Amino acid sequence: MLVRLLLFLVFLVVPLLELWGLIRVGQWIGAWPTVALVLATGLVGVSLARAQGWRIWRRAQEKLAYGELPGDELLDGLAVFVGGVLLLMPGFFTDVLGLVFLLPLSRALIKRRVKRRLWHQLARGTHVVWWRRQWW
Repeated sequence: MLVRLLLFLVFLVVPLLELWGLIRVGQWIGAWPTVALVLATGLVGVSLARAQGWRIWRRAQEKLAYGELPGDELLDGLAVFVGGVLLLMPGFFTDVLGLVFLLPLSRALIKRRVKRRLWHQLARGTHVVWWRRQWW
């Protein structure tokens, strides 16, 4: 049930909200400035995600070189990936959410919450790891 609700939100409500936002901003500043703003946020998002991604990659490589597991770096990388994808989507609401995932301060808060949730699930035994069974 939760998956259906999430899919409903992602594929119906979010595009409608973005379309409404683009129309409102277009009415306020004009059509071409709105298009330019959407393109600019996409370009800034790509460059920011790329820079953050390379920084995280180097930190993960350093940890692996010292024989440590790069757990935090994996969560950072996932957050940067999600933020980059959100910034590439046209619209202003997803751009704001994408920036939340890309900025290090807010990313640290998200990472802390995800880690806390994973630890609670592991402690209760409710976290299930899925794998694909190969048949041959």
